[in-house]
Amino acid sequence: MDLGQIYHFLFETYAGIGVLVGASLVICVIVAAILELRTRKTYVDRGEKTEEDEWSIFDDDEDGSDSADKED
Repeated sequence: MDLGQIYHFLFETYAGIGVLVGASLVICVIVAAILELRTRKTYVDRGEKTEEDEWSIFDDDEDGSDSADKED
């Protein structure tokens, strides 16, 4: 397989573009994981965690600001 055939496959076929997109996603996930581990290693001592400090995407609002909007 020469360079012309590889170029044709990657940039001129649907399967090749899928390979490029998939490889890009895998590379981005690997880089993000490495950077996250390095960040956690750098900022190890951040003090004690309390329940108020923790954030979750599934956390319900306890102040009721969103629930008041939904009732109207």
